[in-house]
Amino acid sequence: MTPLEKLYAADPDPVAYARGYLRRLATVLESLDLEEIARAAEALWRAREEGRRIFFIGNGGSAATASHFANDVGLGTRTDGAPFKALSLTDNNAVLTCIANDWGYDSVFVEQLRVHLEPGDLVVAISASGNSPNIIKAIDFAKERGNVTIGLTGFDGGELRKRAQLVIHVPTERGEYGAVEDAHMVLDHLISTFLTMRARKR
Repeated sequence: MTPLEKLYAADPDPVAYARGYLRRLATVLESLDLEEIARAAEALWRAREEGRRIFFIGNGGSAATASHFANDVGLGTRTDGAPFKALSLTDNNAVLTCIANDWGYDSVFVEQLRVHLEPGDLVVAISASGNSPNIIKAIDFAKERGNVTIGLTGFDGGELRKRAQLVIHVPTERGEYGAVEDAHMVLDHLISTFLTMRARKR
């Protein structure tokens, strides 16, 4: 049983469940490595300073996080200075279904990167398990091209934790998607607001 399943089994009252859920999330957030967060934020900052693009990828709930992250970094950070050129590769249904139909779902991100990825660009992969084949394929491709790769992971980190150059890992039990995806959204807002304030000070 996951921590949340144990929590509900112990007391199915909605107030008790809400209290336990929030406590569990607080514990997960407290476990994050702040140096990992700092290294990822610095990499995004360098991309802005060098005029490079930042590509976000993910599946399912992580696809929504990729879209949200690209929005917050690309538009939420707007200042009078240089922009963050952030894009999510999860958002064009025609492109995604074309690639999935013609090359297979494992290629939905790597085929977009073949078209758009340029030297110095970043790829940010978001995956709770860290084992999604389309994520790993895209990360391996970017690394082979010499691009910087960042992984946001959960559970034990999977292959993404091993292969991405920079990783922010959310340590949780396998299958504990809620806490991982909640933490990834917190990281979105933490990093994007930090980048916004740094940009305003320039």
